[in-house]
Amino acid sequence: FPFFSIPGCPPRGFPGWPHPSPILRMFGVTGEGLSVCLHLHGFSPYFYVLAPAGVTPAHLEALQQELEAALRREQRGGNPNLGPPRNVLGLQLLRKQSILGFQGDLQPLFVRVQLALPRLVAPARRLLERGLRWGGLGVQPAPPYEANIDFEIRFMADSGLVGCCWVELDPQNSLWDPQAPPKATLCQLEADVTWGSLRGHPPEGAWLGLPPLRVLSFDIECAGRKGVFPEPQQDPVIAIAAVALRQGAREPFLRVVFTLNSCAPLRGATVRSFDSERELLQSWAEFVRIVDPDVITGYNIHNFDLPYLIQRAQVLQVSSFPYLGRVRGVPSQVKDSAFQSRQLGRREGKVVTTPGRVTLDMLQVLLREHKLRSYSLNAVSAHFLHEQKEDVPHGIITELQNGDAQTRRRLALYCLKDAVLPLRLLERLMTLVTLVEMARVTAVPLSYLLSRGQQVKVVAQLLRQAMQEDLLLPVVKPEGGEDFEGATVIEPLKGYYDSPIATLDFSSLYPSIMIAHNLCYTTLLPPGGAQKHQLGPQDFIRTPTGQLFVTPQVRRGVLPRVLEGLLAARSRVKAMLAEEQDPERRQVLDGRQLALKVSANSVYGFTGAQAGKLPCLEISQSVTGFGRQMIEKTKQLVESQYPDVQVVYGDTDSVMCRLSVASVAEAAALGREVAAWVSGHFPSPIRLEFEKVYLPYLLISKKRYAGLCFPGGSEGAPKLDCKGLEAVRRDNCPLAANLVTACLRRILLHRDPQGAVAHAQEVISDLLCNRIDISQLVITKELTRAASAYSAPQAHVALAERTRCLPWSRTSGPCCGSSSPSWARAGPRGCCCVSGSRNNPKKSPNSQNS
Repeated sequence: FPFFSIPGCPPRGFPGWPHPSPILRMFGVTGEGLSVCLHLHGFSPYFYVLAPAGVTPAHLEALQQELEAALRREQRGGNPNLGPPRNVLGLQLLRKQSILGFQGDLQPLFVRVQLALPRLVAPARRLLERGLRWGGLGVQPAPPYEANIDFEIRFMADSGLVGCCWVELDPQNSLWDPQAPPKATLCQLEADVTWGSLRGHPPEGAWLGLPPLRVLSFDIECAGRKGVFPEPQQDPVIAIAAVALRQGAREPFLRVVFTLNSCAPLRGATVRSFDSERELLQSWAEFVRIVDPDVITGYNIHNFDLPYLIQRAQVLQVSSFPYLGRVRGVPSQVKDSAFQSRQLGRREGKVVTTPGRVTLDMLQVLLREHKLRSYSLNAVSAHFLHEQKEDVPHGIITELQNGDAQTRRRLALYCLKDAVLPLRLLERLMTLVTLVEMARVTAVPLSYLLSRGQQVKVVAQLLRQAMQEDLLLPVVKPEGGEDFEGATVIEPLKGYYDSPIATLDFSSLYPSIMIAHNLCYTTLLPPGGAQKHQLGPQDFIRTPTGQLFVTPQVRRGVLPRVLEGLLAARSRVKAMLAEEQDPERRQVLDGRQLALKVSANSVYGFTGAQAGKLPCLEISQSVTGFGRQMIEKTKQLVESQYPDVQVVYGDTDSVMCRLSVASVAEAAALGREVAAWVSGHFPSPIRLEFEKVYLPYLLISKKRYAGLCFPGGSEGAPKLDCKGLEAVRRDNCPLAANLVTACLRRILLHRDPQGAVAHAQEVISDLLCNRIDISQLVITKELTRAASAYSAPQAHVALAERTRCLPWSRTSGPCCGSSSPSWARAGPRGCCCVSGSRNNPKKSPNSQNS
């Protein structure tokens, strides 16, 4: 069954095990669709410290006693009966290497510190780093290594498991006792297992597919007061719609709407009506526990639906409601997520934990992966599904609820559609399949992909490769940022081109550079390193930024090995995808190749993240230095070998060449020839590839161009491709986007520049004569910080500052000074007070309409 998540648990003994240890809970599902929980016993946390000079095994006994006593003193405030009999399970002296810097054959001594519980790692690391007595060696500080590795990641690396892989149990080391006390979870199957007895299968061949995961999508509606956004302390939940689907099935197997008061029947759905809100919430929570979904999804459920339900249940004292997860006695929790706030650019980010289930908020997925003008569910559905949701204005929801069974039926249908659409988006965008494949590729639990950043994925892969080579990852303290030069942009030759423009791209540029030049932590030579290790000029390279790295003949880097594996795996998957006929397996393979691509590209960012786990600016600076050099060299090579070819623009990993040929087919053939010839001038695996042809092409400035695109040089129907123009940018009003799009179509599709000028003049005339619908002039932006924090003046910031001082009415004074702002009190001029925005983030999440 797939590996979902393994949250740390209180210690519990395993029969025959020599010492207390934490329990890891692994949740999953069998091929038949039965939910499973395994209690994994016997795995204890550990980390390393660098041993001081002169240490011997005899010094470790004194250090262990010292560390045990120090940890006991730190825990005096707690109940000693709750702690383990021993905090320090053992110390072991080993020879290993730090991953940072080339060290030749030198293998210093390290001490492996094994502890009873994960929560002891942080204080033990701190004590050893500060300095403890090493017997006769006196008090010595010990730099820590791998003390910041997540317990779950450490377990998965040691056991060889990856996220969402299929696992088999050894029946000799599993306890399926029917006489055991009541199960600790709501899963259908439950067992106690020694951690080393699991057998994980690589996701290949028969083990590639996905099981029938149960996915539950839901939506809620609340009866708010007029002009006031619903608040859980006062406003009731009046409807909850739920739709359940098995992964791989075409249609949901369950559609249910829970309503407050009577509701007319809905075709294709079950309606359950309740006389009290308390009964409604109790019934819905019990419904979730019975359906037992593996994944709970919806739209903005982390920032609205789930927190609202949990808080509303607290107000109504529905004590059984919060237990929506699979672990008995462990409630769902709403937590602030710094990661979500950073990733989504929002002032607040929430994550809701439901132990044993994965909560997948489709709004947060879209905010991370897609750039859209609007993220309202209606706009997103129109963009991806080409359909609109049910149209019920938010202001009449309470009126519909206070009507009769028929009006409440309209509200139930509206709620049901809002539950169906996230499920359809999940399928259309292959979100779950892609996440499962990403978990398999990067060897992290599925839940980490939704609540953590990119760094943990690279750490997990780096840790596994380092373990194979007896390398250790140091604990690096984040330092202040240091700017370095980025990618090169060749100055564009602006203009309109009516001859073919071929786009040539470097395939996986940054990963290829790191492989080709052996750029890695383990190959970096510090100042004086070449002399220290007696290396000749043939044994190392000097990068464009002046850094020295040893060649693969001296030592092959860990990062190049990781990247080679990812790129080779992607090539294999793409070959399999080209031959696969089964739609479901094609979907899985496509998700996997995308996960491999994203994972490879994130390694460069990992080395350059100065607030990350293991930053190394020498690597990231060298990568961008080689990239700049390659773009400039490509321009020189092309124009020297092909006098009729002119490079008109280049940016990061691509160049655009004007070709002196007439047709798209000729341009494609010449583009492939040029790419192949240039590739021969760079070390493997760096490769320049022909990507597409533009005809015609409009180059306005850096990162701003448009053209009629022929992907792969095919003579089929072209598409209009825009980069950086108002037609695709989200920071302007619809009028600007529509005008630019219409002008581009006239210029590029109809070859009618004068018609584009005439159309622009006509629209400007309509605007000046007030003949434009006001909705075409709306700019939707989010005000994320104070006006003074914006570096350049922006329309929505200026408007927010103006409206901050608009009066509520002629008599009630300024809105900002009001002790209890209320939209119901707004006077004739109204108010757009940013401290009490009436926008509904659930329906329109990017919330400042200017």
